[in-house]
Amino acid sequence: MLRETLSMVRDLTRLHEIASVLIRYGWGDIVRVLGVSHLLERAGRLLRWQTSNEITRLDLPVRIRLALTELGPTFVKLGQILSTRVDVFPPAWIAEFEKLHSQVPPVAFDQLRPLLEAHWRAPLDTLFASFETEAFAAASIAQVHRARLPDGTAVVVKVRRPDIVAKIEADLRILAHLARLVELEMPDARRYHPVQIVGQLKRSLMRELDLVKEARNMEAFAHRFADDDSVHIPRVFLDLCGEIVNVQEELVGIPGTDLARARADGFDLCLLAARGADAVLRMILIDGYFHADPHPGNVVYLPGNRVGLLDFGMVGRITDGRRDQIIDFLEALIQKNEAGLLNVLVQWAGDAEIDEDRLAYDISELVFGYDNLTLKDIRVGALLDEVTAIMRDNHLSLPPDLTLLFKSLITLEGLGLQLDPDFHMVDHLTPFVARVVEARHSPAALARRARRGARELGEVLFGLPRDVARLFRRARRGNLRVDLDLKRLDHFGVQLNQAANRLTMGILTASLVVGSSIIMTVKGGPELFGLPLFGLLGFLVAFLNSLWILVSIWRSGRE
Repeated sequence: MLRETLSMVRDLTRLHEIASVLIRYGWGDIVRVLGVSHLLERAGRLLRWQTSNEITRLDLPVRIRLALTELGPTFVKLGQILSTRVDVFPPAWIAEFEKLHSQVPPVAFDQLRPLLEAHWRAPLDTLFASFETEAFAAASIAQVHRARLPDGTAVVVKVRRPDIVAKIEADLRILAHLARLVELEMPDARRYHPVQIVGQLKRSLMRELDLVKEARNMEAFAHRFADDDSVHIPRVFLDLCGEIVNVQEELVGIPGTDLARARADGFDLCLLAARGADAVLRMILIDGYFHADPHPGNVVYLPGNRVGLLDFGMVGRITDGRRDQIIDFLEALIQKNEAGLLNVLVQWAGDAEIDEDRLAYDISELVFGYDNLTLKDIRVGALLDEVTAIMRDNHLSLPPDLTLLFKSLITLEGLGLQLDPDFHMVDHLTPFVARVVEARHSPAALARRARRGARELGEVLFGLPRDVARLFRRARRGNLRVDLDLKRLDHFGVQLNQAANRLTMGILTASLVVGSSIIMTVKGGPELFGLPLFGLLGFLVAFLNSLWILVSIWRSGRE
């Protein structure tokens, strides 16, 4: 713990900013509990602990949103990730997290031009017929400019802001350290898995910072939808893309946020809703690789009632095993199968302690509430909200990939309802579920699973003698080791070390007092104020040691 604290010294300035913002928005108790204030005070950085009355009157979710916004891109992205954790936070918090946007003034193009020309190793004039130096969109990580290639193709150029990487890396180091402290010092917060959330944030930000990864995502989706004329993914120009820049085709159409214009131009909104839903459900259930943020701002309506999808910086991936669980979950929801729902939720809970009787009762109540509804009357978003509320009430959390999936489905249904008030997600889900279930139980699929199971069983059986022999060899040599993961063990070690230090200082202080008392009775040697000098020095050092011990005990009581 001490080593981790010392490693934060280089980030003290940023840590001071974070602590100051948290205190200003009424989160000073967290700063105290985590010991951040002591670290900053030891570094000579004093904190102002005042919180204005106007801020304290705001609701907690509003205060945390404002704090995250002020702290910048890393924390805005953290809030956006938290908005997917519908299994952890109640609706009021989710609604505030969803308001987080990182719109900021663009960087002057004079700062970007040298970076772009160094990346391309050529002047812009030789690569583009025209280039708009004024950005038409800007966020905290990147900004976007319009341009034309020499052949006249209209493109958009997404450029990463300079110096953003160092700031985000510092924020991630601080957040990782604070997340570990939260799990140690705040037992009630452990069920929110702060370390896991920070890990998810780091992976998401690292992908978003590397703009060529977004370009490859777009290329992969375009390949998958090459046979579907109703969905259009912008073409990317990979030879111009890199870590700091993404060049892609400009989609000229009607923004998904402008429904009035789409309606006035004769678009079939019901057809657009159906095509958008089918596209995302195909990504999830068939491809296992999906656009994780299908909100209206990432959609463009193109001539011929085609749907254009933008911004592939956040994508979700689903393994075959997870996809089978999702199909079982959706099939149980559609068929109102309580036992099936319980089985899937238990699998998703992992190693968490579960009160299965209570969980089964909550699921029964959920299914009973939908008992008299027809399939078309079921709103998938509302149903998923209720399922995640059950997980939250039972102190269970969903795996991160599933929270992203649930959020995507809820957002997708909301988009469909904006386009078509009679939109029913279940009508689109049912044929996909039936198709996947049928494929999963086909003779070829059953044969594949049987071969895979037999191969895995054979590997276990044939490897068993070797594993047992290795276990006994280690036991004979005394090398058998059992790893235990005990909560707060590191913290206990730190406290034990501090206690040992105070005990040692106490013994030394007592020794100094005794020794100095003896010296004071001996005549001769240097004197000060008529008293032996070494005796006085011994008493002075003992006094200072005593003060150190008292201050150390007082501070440990505060912590």
